[in-house]
Amino acid sequence: MMPPHPLLEEVDAATVAAALAGEEPPLLVDVRTDAERSAAAIEPSLHLGLDRFVERAPAEVPMDRDVVVYCHVGARSAQAAIWLKANGWPRVRSLAGGIDAWSEEVDPAVPRYR
Repeated sequence: MMPPHPLLEEVDAATVAAALAGEEPPLLVDVRTDAERSAAAIEPSLHLGLDRFVERAPAEVPMDRDVVVYCHVGARSAQAAIWLKANGWPRVRSLAGGIDAWSEEVDPAVPRYR
């Protein structure tokens, strides 16, 4: 098993759910494909598929806000979160376990898929 990346900070689904209910909710950024997004999503969230993430993130992801990136199980969101951190976003985390963990731990109404 590889050691965690030094720029990667993960957050669990329950912590994200609590933050979303707070006074300054984080911006959720979904880096999955269009097809995955149509199957299930956590709302409200900004959809920036990983295929165009680097091109669109600088204009669409504010640097002065808490950001939580998510994907299906956490691998792609980890990549995107590391990229954001490396490029100057100070408050970025990746949703550990992705939308799959969200469906299991927070909102079973969000469909699970393979």
